[in-house]
Amino acid sequence: MRPSLLDPLFAPITSLAGVGPKVATLIERVLPADLGDRDARAGDLLFVLPHSVIDRRNRPGIAGAAEGAIVTLEVRIDRHQPPPRGNRSVPYRVYAHDDTGEIALTFFHAHAAYLEKAMPEGEHVLVSGRMEWFNGRPSMVHPDHIVLASEADTLPPVEPVYPMTAGLSAKVLRRAIGQALERVPPLPEWLDTAFLRRNTFPTFGDALGRLHNPENPTDTMPENSAWRRLAYDEFLASQLSLALVRARVRRLAGRPLVGDDRIVARLRAALPYSLTGSQETALAEILADLTEPDRMLRLLQGDVGSGKTVVALLAMGRAVEAGGQAALMAPTEILARQHFATIAPLAEHAGLRIAILTGREKGRERSETLARLADGTIDIVIGTHALFQEAVTFKRLVFAVVDEQHRFGVHQRLAITAKGDAPDMLVMTATPIPRTLVLTAFGDMDVSKLTEKPAGRQPIRTVTLPLERLDELIRRMKDAVADGQKIYWICPLVEESEEVKLMSAEDRFASLKPVFGQRMGLVHGRMKGAEKDEAMRAFKDGETSVLIATTVIEVGVDVPDATIIVIEHAERFGLAQLHQLRGRVGRGSKPSSCVLLYKDPLGETAKRRLSVLRETEDGFLIAEEDLKLRGEGELLGTRQSGTPGFQVARIEFHADLLETARDDARLILSRDPDLQSERGQALRLLLYLFGKDDAVRLLRAG
Repeated sequence: MRPSLLDPLFAPITSLAGVGPKVATLIERVLPADLGDRDARAGDLLFVLPHSVIDRRNRPGIAGAAEGAIVTLEVRIDRHQPPPRGNRSVPYRVYAHDDTGEIALTFFHAHAAYLEKAMPEGEHVLVSGRMEWFNGRPSMVHPDHIVLASEADTLPPVEPVYPMTAGLSAKVLRRAIGQALERVPPLPEWLDTAFLRRNTFPTFGDALGRLHNPENPTDTMPENSAWRRLAYDEFLASQLSLALVRARVRRLAGRPLVGDDRIVARLRAALPYSLTGSQETALAEILADLTEPDRMLRLLQGDVGSGKTVVALLAMGRAVEAGGQAALMAPTEILARQHFATIAPLAEHAGLRIAILTGREKGRERSETLARLADGTIDIVIGTHALFQEAVTFKRLVFAVVDEQHRFGVHQRLAITAKGDAPDMLVMTATPIPRTLVLTAFGDMDVSKLTEKPAGRQPIRTVTLPLERLDELIRRMKDAVADGQKIYWICPLVEESEEVKLMSAEDRFASLKPVFGQRMGLVHGRMKGAEKDEAMRAFKDGETSVLIATTVIEVGVDVPDATIIVIEHAERFGLAQLHQLRGRVGRGSKPSSCVLLYKDPLGETAKRRLSVLRETEDGFLIAEEDLKLRGEGELLGTRQSGTPGFQVARIEFHADLLETARDDARLILSRDPDLQSERGQALRLLLYLFGKDDAVRLLRAG
């Protein structure tokens, strides 16, 4: 049970004064928490941190106030001048003065009664807002704050500025955050005293207070000790929950998977090439893990086209030798079918029985597959998350491979765990993840890396081209198609959008149709599975030569004879994504090219991004650069996807705290695995505060 101490923070956000259902919906848009399917709570507001401040301590007097500056003035109110009756287009003006000059305070669509009460004639009043000068006359339109001089202490000297969304006023959000802060109870300290002193960290409550009620502009900087304190708390909560999941997963004792090498040898013999050095190393690490009685949890990182699938297949062969079943789970149907197409011929050559199971298999075919999984006549099954739905039972699932890890969180790992007899897990990702992020997302995993490209892979020539030269590019593409080459053309959107002026896949398809006619195909995320597969098949079989697509083809799509990829509006994509997309070509024996089409003028970050891509094909180097350029929030997908997009911590500022948090979490759990001690009980509160309720449930489930 959650300690009752925290109940006020876990009450719905609508329990705060002034927050009805409509305002709650707006506030949810600015919350950094991944709400999933729950409603927002009061405590979620604590971590909506200011991104900057307005310094209201600047009091230069009317004559000394610069155009556009935010100033606070103490003035005496002279007179009110309402607009003429019936003419709402004329503003309401209030004239006032100080020792240095006069000013007009201007209000559009004003409520006269409110203004007369807030600024009685003859009274001294503090107004704070942006200065404007018209024809040498000073004015302030809609001051941000108006307070009587006798109540000057209610004006915040330094005011935090929060992320906003259309329709939500800063005042309403600030008031809601203020109420949430008042609900923070006195909490026991969960950090080690010596560590607190060494880092000059304030308490949890003081850190929140300092960020939301800053006295100095520096109080709200990520480098400040208040923000660092909260970042460390968040890292610690995340590392503790990863370690608890790992302990739970490990506690479900694995079993040694020992084989006689007959299947693995047959699979090797079926391969048309020999493994690279790093494939051999990774395979040796995995097979060594499998012989241990503990469960394996290993991350296999390899750049696009480095041959992860083959390593996974050989490991699955070992699991079958040991008398079990293996499953490979992919994030999309396209990918699952592609893995099936790659693996099936090799598996059959080695005498393995293999099947596919996605949402599309229906009726008799589906029931047959399910029956064969349950009675053990299928050795290897490939599919989407449909594999882990209730209806699917395995006879003896001992090994699970999950492709493209960042789409699968801790929950999914536990769901897979529930399916088998505590299966060993191999997680594959083609997104090269910098070391710091490996710690945040996969602090609970061992890591193998594939660092070479398989033999025969060609380097990819990368060029940048402004959109003004589009006609020239289309002429060159026409020649390439006439020469028998295949081209991917990637667009950022499915259809044209009002807000963003970008070329959509459907528009580009329409504009190129007169040039390439029937030689063109189209693939995007809104199409039905069968349509997508058909378009991919036609492209693969050479019925079409130009495939217009959105980023659905980013992961794992394999057409070895595609030699050119054009990425339109390349400035809109992140580095890791551009690198992923580029990896769709250069898979065969012919030299390949990647054309990055961009729209001028380019910002600094976009320039740097495109030049990094021109300079290197090393995915790990690209991932480190991406982290520097963008911060971790977007690196593993959007903020909302519940990946290591932290609420408070920012990798670019707080990476140094991460390793400490991981070591701290391990040490705590080695001494107090069930968090029963005094500090353990305090740490349970920390887990709740950062939404790690699942980890606390694991403690109870034991």
